[in-house]
Amino acid sequence: MKLDILAIGAHPDDVELSCAATLVKEVANGKKVGVLDLTRGELGTRGSAELRDEEAAEAAKIMGLSVRENLGLADGFFSNDRETQIRIIEMLRKYQPEIVLCNAIRDRHIDHGRGSTLVSHACFLSGLLKIETQMDGKSQEKWRPKHVYHYIQWENITPDFVVDVTGFMDKKKEAVLAYKSQFFDEKNQEGNTPISSINFKESVDYRARDLGRLIGTEYGEGFTAERFPAVNSIFDLI
Repeated sequence: MKLDILAIGAHPDDVELSCAATLVKEVANGKKVGVLDLTRGELGTRGSAELRDEEAAEAAKIMGLSVRENLGLADGFFSNDRETQIRIIEMLRKYQPEIVLCNAIRDRHIDHGRGSTLVSHACFLSGLLKIETQMDGKSQEKWRPKHVYHYIQWENITPDFVVDVTGFMDKKKEAVLAYKSQFFDEKNQEGNTPISSINFKESVDYRARDLGRLIGTEYGEGFTAERFPAVNSIFDLI
């Protein structure tokens, strides 16, 4: 299956919190969209890896994804090494996405910045002919995505561009709340985390509203780019 967009996150819920509305919008536009989670989030204070698997599957249905896979890397301890890069290269060559969305270039959680660099390196290496990979006993063709963009997570990184996601925030919030074990619930006694507060839950909406305000729309999601975005005409900018 060839994808138009492959969104990659260090943990299940990274993609939902950061760029789900953009993904839902592109699904509505007829694009094929998939998600690759690097870990199962097994070090999370709340819930379990098995529960996160269930929550991720539910979120995938809500977003209308064509596919969702999990590499099962070690949460908190994965490395940007050859073995791990090859595993991501295999996924890139399997799905041949035109666009890859990945973790923020830096962030509070150490896995986010590390995942960002890991995926960026793998996207470049995936385009090299002399790196040979196989899947299901067949040699894979080289593939390099046309664009690698980084979504914004905990830190308020200044975006290089903002996508108007007005009309798609309800689906985003529904996908986020599929992770019932992770976010505010006064009945949950598993312990508080930086993302389990009421403030954080509300931030999903107000941060998107603020980015929307800056571009003259109701809601927005921001991204940073590894190279200058190009437009055919100044009128392509809205």
